[in-house]
This record gives sequence, C-alpha cells and structure tokens, in this order.
Amino acid sequence: MPMPVYSPDEIRTMEHVCQLAAQALYHTGKFVRPGITTDELDVIANDFMLSKGAKSACIGYHGYPKYTCTSVNEVICHGVPDGTILKEGDIINIDVTALKDGFFGDTSATFYVGQVSDEARRITEAAKEAMMVGINAIGKDATTGDIGFAINKYATKMGYHVVREIGGHGIGRKFHDEPFVPSFGKKGRGDRLRPGGMITVEPMINQTATGMIDHEIPGSTVQWYTTADKCLSAQFEHTVLITEEGARILTGY
Repeated sequence: MPMPVYSPDEIRTMEHVCQLAAQALYHTGKFVRPGITTDELDVIANDFMLSKGAKSACIGYHGYPKYTCTSVNEVICHGVPDGTILKEGDIINIDVTALKDGFFGDTSATFYVGQVSDEARRITEAAKEAMMVGINAIGKDATTGDIGFAINKYATKMGYHVVREIGGHGIGRKFHDEPFVPSFGKKGRGDRLRPGGMITVEPMINQTATGMIDHEIPGSTVQWYTTADKCLSAQFEHTVLITEEGARILTGY
C-alpha cells in the first residue's frame, strides 16, 4: 500500500500540529532535572498541549495509559511515565505526539539529567546525528532503504547498534501509517517516498548488540522495551514532509 499524499491545505494543518508537538516537547524538556518524576513530566507535556488546543495522541492508543512516553537509560522506547525519580547522570527520551484538527505531530528527543557521563553524552549526540543523517539521505525519488542505509552506516561508524525491530512510520491523518521507516537497509530498496507524504525518522541506537527485552503494559497491546544487558539507548525523532527535492522537517523548534 503506497504512502498517503496530502494537499497543500492539509500540509498547512499538519505544519501547525507538528509545531505544537515540538513546542510541547521542548517546554517539557526544560523541567528535566534530578528529583522530578516521569509522571510529573507527563502531566507538564499534556497541560501544554491542552493549553494550545491540542491533545495527546498517546493516551488510550491501543490501551496505552499515559500522555507521553518517557524512556530512561536502558529503556529503548515506550517507557510508561510513573513515579520513577530522575537522578543525576540519567538520560531520558521524551516522546510527544499531539493531535489537533484530525492530524498527528510526532517528535522526541533525549535529554540529560544534570551532569552526565561522557558515554551518555556521546550516544545521545550520536542518536541525534543519526536522525539528521537519515533525514539528509532523503533526496529526489528516495526510498526508505536510503534512510535506513545512511542511519546504520553512521551508527556503525560511531560504534553503536541500531534497533531493527522498531522504526519510523508514515503519519498524517493516522498516528501510524505506511510506510515503515527502518534504521537499516539498502540504497534504492524499500518503499518509494512520495512528495506530499509525511513520515517520522526516529533511529534508536544502543551501546551494544545484545538485543532487547519486551515488557507488557497492563491493559494495552503496546509494549515497552529495554536493552537486554541494560546498556544505554538513545533516540531522536522528527516528523518530515517529503518534497520534490528531498525532505522538510516539520517538528523543528
């Protein structure tokens, strides 16, 4: 099934909701510090979205119980906010998806909790650059394989390992749509990206190749994941618009 293509009016609506998501993410990031709980950050993000006339797309999605995902240290993604207290040296990925006027804007970033180790800083910076490398690989007539190839090549060069089972996705009127956007692949392979379509680019990179462990969320079909050996994992995510020339970031802020 080909990726959906949107009209100029629909894209303008999408631009607005993506900016709200980005603003909510970085507003919430200002509160990241030792001593705060992931539950408190969750409420901060939701309150911001509500103040802008948007709502969280996460809560209730396949039974997911919270407004955001908060993934700390070895948690790869879909970490559920709770009473966990952040401590000096942690890293935390906060994943925000806003819903407004029938469109979804999805973005995430990894934040430092106080002073972090060189290892934590290095993998976080590498995850951000891996995302940008993937976005910059989107040229004319690009494929999902072009994105995945570029991300994996960069992560490997930096000594890290991409998560293959989870990746980016189409987005727009649906939270998760076609195509799947992997963090590995071959140039020219995979789904062709169509101008006017929108996807997320969201590589998750781990310190080692030991794989991941799945964890159930009570009452939900969504799972959360940790690295099998508790090594650090980091992630960044942007929603991008596919254009005739390449890609334009919609969640930049």
